[in-house]
Amino acid sequence: MDLYFLGTGAGMPSKQRNVTSIALRLYDERGTFWMFDCGEGTQHQVLHAPLKLSKLEKLFITHLHGDHLFGVPGLLSSRSNQGAEGLLTIYGPAGIRDWIELTISLSQSRLSYPLEIVEVQEGIVFQDERFTVEAALLDHRIDSYGYRVVEADQEGPLLVERLKELGVRPGPLFGKLKAGEDVVLEDGRVLTSREFVGKPIPGKVVAILGDTRRCEAAERLAQQADVLVHEATFGAELPHLAEAYYHATSLEAAQTAHVSGVKRLILTHISSRYQEEGHEQLLLDAKQVFGNTELAHDFSQFDI
Repeated sequence: MDLYFLGTGAGMPSKQRNVTSIALRLYDERGTFWMFDCGEGTQHQVLHAPLKLSKLEKLFITHLHGDHLFGVPGLLSSRSNQGAEGLLTIYGPAGIRDWIELTISLSQSRLSYPLEIVEVQEGIVFQDERFTVEAALLDHRIDSYGYRVVEADQEGPLLVERLKELGVRPGPLFGKLKAGEDVVLEDGRVLTSREFVGKPIPGKVVAILGDTRRCEAAERLAQQADVLVHEATFGAELPHLAEAYYHATSLEAAQTAHVSGVKRLILTHISSRYQEEGHEQLLLDAKQVFGNTELAHDFSQFDI
């Protein structure tokens, strides 16, 4: 599982940063990747990235501002032109269905795959045996959601060395113990499964937030997350602009990470006012509060 940033800018593209889009690659877990937001030009960014649109399974839109969704029509068409056949599900705020369906209809676009559109509300928006995705409404000028992706805990490892010490050889008994069954050996000894299976391996938690000011919902989604992806549109010197435009400073993002007990903070959605030199100050400001902070650039990859 890793995060791959396709666009890390805010508002409009710059020479250094395209507008927002993030891929959560789940190749080991599902053989697919999920995308969070799809700003204008995202399909061009994909051409320079180790991603195939046929592997795109889910697209989560945080809100309906153009820098987060104007790339959707082109991406849908390119995915079709590349011969994708698997279901693509798009999640987003109320209005996303009308916008996509009208765009596809008026442009007479034809898709080679089934498309499902889910208009989200707060709460669980997706769940299967491996992953749960929760959405919560943040504090922005229009409805903007954050998403919390929770991987289910994995079964603990079979304690093979302990079994070998008891003279138990690899074979069907190993499988039964791993599956939670107690077994009886030929000499009458009873092996209890729980004594030979290690503790469950905690699943990963990733919180990816849309545009927002500091708020309780952001802290709740980020609670004890392995990774928090948070906007940092403004530097610490401009809290009044962040407040006025319903955004956050890098310092405020760090405060959210600190109070939420996250392990790692990644800053994105960087204003074009912070070019090659200015963006380093954003990182320094955040590190004053939360040391394990990193700044995303286009085509940055972060293992989880």
